[in-house]
Amino acid sequence: MSAHEIAPEPADPFLWLEEIDGSQARAWAAERTAETEGAYAGAARDALEARLTGILQDPDRLVVPSRHGDLMYDLWRDADNPRGLWRRTSLAAFTAGTPDWEVLLDVDALGREEGRTWAFAGATHGPAGSSRALVRLSPDGGDAAVVREFDLETRRFVEGSPFALDAEKSMIAWVDRDTLLVATALHGGGVTDSGYPITARAWRRGESLEDAPPILTGVPSDVGVFAHVDHTGGAATPIVVIAHDFFHSEAWVWDGTEPHLIAVPQDAHADVHGDLVAVRTTTPWRIGDTTHPSGTLLLGPLETVTSGDGSDLRVAFAPTDTAVLESWTWTKTRLVLTILDRVQSRLVSLDPATLTGVELDLGLGDDDLFSANVATADDDEDDQLWVVARGFLTPPTLLVLDPGAEPRVVDRSRATFDATGLVAEQHWATSADGTRVPYFEVGPRERHGALPVLMNGYGGFEHALTPEYPTIVGPAWLEQGRVYVVANIRGGGEFGPEWHLAALRENRHRAYEDFAAVSRDLVARGVSTPDRIACHGRSNGGLLVGNMLTQNPDDFGAIVCGVPLLDMRRYTRLSAGASWIAEYGDPDDPADWEFVKTFSPYHLIEPGRRYPASLIYAAASDDRVGPVQARKMAARLADETDAEVHYLEPVEGGHAGTIDAAATAALHATIHAFLDSTVGRAG
Repeated sequence: MSAHEIAPEPADPFLWLEEIDGSQARAWAAERTAETEGAYAGAARDALEARLTGILQDPDRLVVPSRHGDLMYDLWRDADNPRGLWRRTSLAAFTAGTPDWEVLLDVDALGREEGRTWAFAGATHGPAGSSRALVRLSPDGGDAAVVREFDLETRRFVEGSPFALDAEKSMIAWVDRDTLLVATALHGGGVTDSGYPITARAWRRGESLEDAPPILTGVPSDVGVFAHVDHTGGAATPIVVIAHDFFHSEAWVWDGTEPHLIAVPQDAHADVHGDLVAVRTTTPWRIGDTTHPSGTLLLGPLETVTSGDGSDLRVAFAPTDTAVLESWTWTKTRLVLTILDRVQSRLVSLDPATLTGVELDLGLGDDDLFSANVATADDDEDDQLWVVARGFLTPPTLLVLDPGAEPRVVDRSRATFDATGLVAEQHWATSADGTRVPYFEVGPRERHGALPVLMNGYGGFEHALTPEYPTIVGPAWLEQGRVYVVANIRGGGEFGPEWHLAALRENRHRAYEDFAAVSRDLVARGVSTPDRIACHGRSNGGLLVGNMLTQNPDDFGAIVCGVPLLDMRRYTRLSAGASWIAEYGDPDDPADWEFVKTFSPYHLIEPGRRYPASLIYAAASDDRVGPVQARKMAARLADETDAEVHYLEPVEGGHAGTIDAAATAALHATIHAFLDSTVGRAG
């Protein structure tokens, strides 16, 4: 055997479950799902489902719209309209709390008319002054969606419009009323190994997409080619991004004739805004005699990175030991930074010319742990900012901020659970290598003995877990006098790019050690005992809890594993898995497989070993991760061990796992019935 070959794996007896739509595999998934639903049927579960459905379909729930000029847009779902009403009202009426909603598209009625159960996947509005939009509709809740041109004045799809695409993972943006920037696999566009478009083209009304010449084309090993158009100041700046992997890309500005490279490090994030560019570094970047550290935001003229050496870039934000940049938003004359300081939010408004800034006081107080994010703004119109703020015990609040005025509360969400006697705190655990890892803990202020704990974590892709109002966990878990924990482990973005980079590839074990350290800290502090601690993770978080199941089974009493990666030997060959090689490593590279196999839960199952009870769920329509890794994990656990394992697989829902409020309520009612029967009864 060559030194560059991987020793053959033992035959996988569950390979047949990888046939997503295979009749035998679908029948297996349906049978396991029916068994799980039957096992947890009962009055208590049904009552919780009814309550959660009522919460998610509350006619008075908070509406968080998107702004386009003097109109506010929203997708409204309720019991009569489970797929939603795409609607709009005036900015003035919404701000005054008296919206008069105009329905643009009834998604349920469209589905009945066309014999398809469409899911609304978003709309791309035309340039300012345009009455057109590109509406995306998913046939099953997955990432692939059809695109249709929609007339906002007539409230109808444009009959005979050439701007229409069949279901595919396409990216499409308006250059002007009659020109689109398109990245699609359709009409000869082709796909990468990850299943994303490989080519971007300018598509002009009146010509076929096949005849539109490529602007840029990637290679099969790239993640994909993506398209965006900046319309600041009424001028269109088309941008094409070739993502080489999940964290390295090249961005090009297309002038209508040829593309021009934005010359920044491939791991940096570049954001074009008119004649300005904002660049956030991921690793240190040396410009002249100055090295800008990881997590710095630089601002300057676009030409300094398209035709210059970047020397005109200035520091708009520099990280500290506790404060990092989470995101930024442009208004007409300001640059608004969302900063995480010890994993809680602050907003700072900067003058792009002077880089002087003021902190925006949202009036949140200090009796909870809070996060805030910019919900919407129209940078062509004014500096008005719409912000959603929330805490673990504080329902989401929608505020509008006008320059020079105090924040104004437009609406508040109703509480979904009784928070009397509960407290939210931040604690710190010490991981295996001595790193201090923060975690949020919500539970009763007065405690007597060990309590059931539900832990949540993610730890990947620089995604930070910040304080969120527990709309479902509150009524299903916290009201029962239990504890909810959110672990801010490495791999996430809670402390900027370095927190993420610390758990990449061969260092992935650090994320799992961090999570286990939090669980053990809860035991050491007397909050709980291992048999009363459960964890729930989704997607990359599903991989996290899959490793808790296989590597730390004695630290947990139950595992809930959602839409997960689990077979890390074959993940790159399944759905969009090839796009995540930069995060996890390439299992087809012998050197990488040496460390990847150490966190592949599917391969870490040991017959005869004790494992905590598990509930694994996925959706047949998930075209990002896919259901097959979840299927195989459940099948192998059931076949080779004595572990209690349950499986759920709805057909619709995509990577979200569910497609509407009723399905979401049903899933979480079953999850909590499982938790009640395991850690809820332990001790």
